[in-house]
Amino acid sequence: MTVASTRERLTRDQRAAIATAHPHYKWIVLSNTTLGGLLATVNSSILLIALPDIFRGISIDPLSPGNTSLLLWLIMGYLLVTAVLVVSFGRLGDIFGRVRMYNAGFAVFTVFSVLLSVTWMHGTAAGVWLIVMRVLQGVGGAMLMANSAAIITDAFPVDQRGLALGLNQVTAIAGMFVGLVVGGVLAPIQWRFVFLVSVPVSLFGTVWAYLKLHDTGIKQPARLDWWGNATFAVGLIAVLVGITYGIQPYQGHTMGWTNPWVLGAIIGGLVVLAVFCVIETKVPDPMFRLGLFRIRAFTAGNLASLLAALGRGGLMFILIIWLQGIWLPRHGYSFESTPLWAGIYMVPLTIGFLVAGPVSGWLSDRLGARLFATGGMVVAAATFVGLMVLPVNFSYWQFAVLLLANGLAMGMFAAPNRAGIMNSLPPNRRGVGAGMSTTFQNAAMVLSIGIFFSLMITGLAHTLPSTLSHGLLAQGVPADKAAQLAALPPVSVMFASLLGYNPIASLLGPHTLAQLPPAHASYLTGRAFFPELISEPFAHGLTVAFGFAIAACLIAALASWLRGGKYVYTEPDEPQS
Repeated sequence: MTVASTRERLTRDQRAAIATAHPHYKWIVLSNTTLGGLLATVNSSILLIALPDIFRGISIDPLSPGNTSLLLWLIMGYLLVTAVLVVSFGRLGDIFGRVRMYNAGFAVFTVFSVLLSVTWMHGTAAGVWLIVMRVLQGVGGAMLMANSAAIITDAFPVDQRGLALGLNQVTAIAGMFVGLVVGGVLAPIQWRFVFLVSVPVSLFGTVWAYLKLHDTGIKQPARLDWWGNATFAVGLIAVLVGITYGIQPYQGHTMGWTNPWVLGAIIGGLVVLAVFCVIETKVPDPMFRLGLFRIRAFTAGNLASLLAALGRGGLMFILIIWLQGIWLPRHGYSFESTPLWAGIYMVPLTIGFLVAGPVSGWLSDRLGARLFATGGMVVAAATFVGLMVLPVNFSYWQFAVLLLANGLAMGMFAAPNRAGIMNSLPPNRRGVGAGMSTTFQNAAMVLSIGIFFSLMITGLAHTLPSTLSHGLLAQGVPADKAAQLAALPPVSVMFASLLGYNPIASLLGPHTLAQLPPAHASYLTGRAFFPELISEPFAHGLTVAFGFAIAACLIAALASWLRGGKYVYTEPDEPQS
């Protein structure tokens, strides 16, 4: 009998002992880890809707060119740090205990949720404080994300893992959309509530996890891979930071992809990641187990997950811009109320996730992940085709049906795919394997935002200047002022739409508005002018962005099909499932 087999048998004995003492232990595990995953993902999106109120609360104009970086880092900082750290925390969970790392994540998350809400500063200093606290909150989020799937896999038998991981995964993804509604409700009342709402939940989760969860997985004693951790962090941070600054204007250019610093960060980061891969083949205890890619189901599942996240990640931003900046104002909603209603109108997407995920996860326990993951991506591509041909000023029922179908498709993919990945892993590699999988997904989210924003801005840049100039001239705005506004970078219009702002009043200024006929000034600063003005350029950008999403989903479908039939890892002396 091998050492690994002995460890696995001891682990099964431990699990059986706990199950005898606590018959419902596995469901306690699922409930607590799902709460942790939900908390982490709700907080990844809650700021998107709340940013206007947060910026007003700390006295920052989000549309000022100098504040673009603050806005981007508040959005991207949390995503970036979770992408960078999940593998390291998954590896530490394999070494020191997954539950121990998971419990620490709840505690860290709670502390920095409190600190996010207590800033006494204003202006840029307050913005920097929120960014730093947000990054540190992401450390706790990474601990939760890195270990929850491995803890579930340890607690559940093979024939129930798909259902359990499906519930966990789909609830976590749905949390990104739940965060939009929660942010929209709380931010107008008091922006600090956006951060404080997590505190009682995370306090409860911390105590509950400490009292109820047990380490039943195999611990793998090993030395920390310091060089691997350092090169991975430096390389991935450089690439993701380069992407973040690449979507900002640079010296008269629409975006910053020609900025030497951006190119240096991305190219340099890729070189460092290549060095990281070499290091991982040389050290005795690597943090990133490249040998796991020899497992076909693991490799195909992660490739599909990365491509699905590329197609899905920017979708949330596009839908928010579409609703807040164009559709809701054109249907009579004030700009102040659009953040809340944007979150409410996206509820069908969340419903689709919550319905399809558990069902497809349960079925994949019996039939395998291949059919559901492949079919989900094909249906998702079809919904993106539907969104592409939908008029910008759509009928809501059509939009809702497409959102529901997209949610069903993504839920049908996410749960079986995650279960397929986790079932393919050896028990002593579940922490690092789950961390690797989450890294691909989180990094793809940041990359997707950069790609979608770049494609949208490229689409806007072709037609927005002339459309903006003609629209302003038609309302009597002086030619020099109209030309000045038409020369604004499209990213400013994107952010105005993302934040639910009508920027015309602040851009024209009170002096210019006072010179116009009252009816024209009222129209320019009302609900109709700005949304109608950007509808046509936005439609062009949508076509480009959704075209990319369709391609990503179809390639993900192909990767899912190539995973092969149902596969569950077993020890060499055990029968194959």
